[in-house]
Amino acid sequence: MPSTELLLQLGSALAVGLLIGVERGWQLRGALEGMRVAGVRTFSLLGFVAGLAGFLGASGNQLTASAIVIGAALVTGLGYWQTMKKEGLVDATSPVAAIVTLALGFLGGSGEPTLAVAGGALVTLILALRAELHSLIGALDEEDVKAFARYAVIALAVFPFLPEGRFGPYEAWEPQTLWFVVVIVTGFSFIGYVANRIFGAKRGTIATAIIGGAYSSTAVTQSFSQRLGSGQGGGAENAGIALATAVMYLRVIVLVGLIATPLLPAFVKVVLPALLVGFGVSYWLYQKSEHSSGPAPPGNPIAILPAITFVAFVAVAAVAARWAQDSFGEQGIAILLFLMGSMDVDASIVTAGGLEPGTIANELAALAIAGTILANMGVKLGVTIVYGRSAARQAAIALGASMIALTVSLIFGYIAL
Repeated sequence: MPSTELLLQLGSALAVGLLIGVERGWQLRGALEGMRVAGVRTFSLLGFVAGLAGFLGASGNQLTASAIVIGAALVTGLGYWQTMKKEGLVDATSPVAAIVTLALGFLGGSGEPTLAVAGGALVTLILALRAELHSLIGALDEEDVKAFARYAVIALAVFPFLPEGRFGPYEAWEPQTLWFVVVIVTGFSFIGYVANRIFGAKRGTIATAIIGGAYSSTAVTQSFSQRLGSGQGGGAENAGIALATAVMYLRVIVLVGLIATPLLPAFVKVVLPALLVGFGVSYWLYQKSEHSSGPAPPGNPIAILPAITFVAFVAVAAVAARWAQDSFGEQGIAILLFLMGSMDVDASIVTAGGLEPGTIANELAALAIAGTILANMGVKLGVTIVYGRSAARQAAIALGASMIALTVSLIFGYIAL
């Protein structure tokens, strides 16, 4: 009686071949008789044969297993070669799919049935999305490919090879944590950039504010203010400036939750009133305005050099935080967080998240970070007034209302300390 484990292994190999075979058979359903080398039956058999080979290899019969896989690959390759030669075809998708079927079937038979079936499902999905993937590739331009490549390097080519542990002065540097922050921060930029490419400017000023506000509310504010000041505003730019700021509040809350989790309750308590005011005022302004096409959000913000510069800044800040802790206690750390955040709110959040638990009271750290947001809001208010002039009066009032709400929260939070 075959064991349940053996049936599971061979069944997973057969399932892989069946999944890929169904997709290949459907794609080639219009081929002439004799022109289709492999369909659902052949792919199913390839998967099953590879599963048997994997089982034999795991049982110690490596030579037999190798002979089976090589033989199946040669027979399949010969069939595809003859068809390509006869028809003059150059599409290698089906031959490669057959090789992948053999590999996944062998994996399932070797004792990894779950991984094999998961791989088969992913391969089937990739094959089935042929039209969508080709359409996506056709819509890309050079900058899109560069953005994708840059983020791939940041997220996949660097992070896995960084050492674990703490290094440097005061043992303030944890390489994996530092770079993980870069992955998260640039991830926001990449998501915003992708959304911009998907929706585009034609979706309107409000879509632009939401997308752009996710990674650069200051840039959105400047863009809309210039549009208003030049008399080219379409009616919704004031609402867009207010909404971009509200999205910025939400983004910072998410960052704190991911990077400095212990601060989240205290931070939300301080920032929530300003966030609610921001969304409320932006909705009110939008109801009063006419929808317009609006400019596109800021261009691709993903680049390797700024990411490395950000890491360097955070690394220096981490050492400074440890020094401030030793020299001045938590009050010194709070001042340092505020000063850093005035230059880059994200860096302030990262530094707070890298501190040892109990180094600074969560409430005090939350107030320091919220204070940096207030300083950043002051910059955006100035940009709105300078560039937008009287046409951006409503946006300036909206930003001012949000700043008042945040200031009141900061005062009450400081009194509560």
